[in-house]
Amino acid sequence: MKKLLATCFVLALFAVGVASAQDTMKNDNTTADSSKAIQITGKISADGKTFVTDKDGKSWTIINPEAVKGHEGHHVVLTAHVYPDKNEVHVMSLKMAK
Repeated sequence: MKKLLATCFVLALFAVGVASAQDTMKNDNTTADSSKAIQITGKISADGKTFVTDKDGKSWTIINPEAVKGHEGHHVVLTAHVYPDKNEVHVMSLKMAK
């Protein structure tokens, strides 16, 4: 009985070790940045496909330009998911900047 219990314990430890070794999730900044929506202030281009930030003048491609329709050329505050590896933003909401 003790041998069976010890064998089960060893197998359980082995299974945990194998499962943790297969964890491929990486905690890099791009995943962290894109998982949370952040607020960014800037101007939407005249065609509504790009966004230029006030802070550093960086230009971002808007993934979903239908979300900014009617605000082309306006100074706005976006709530968006940011994908810095692709220079893209996914707009969740926007409001006019003061």
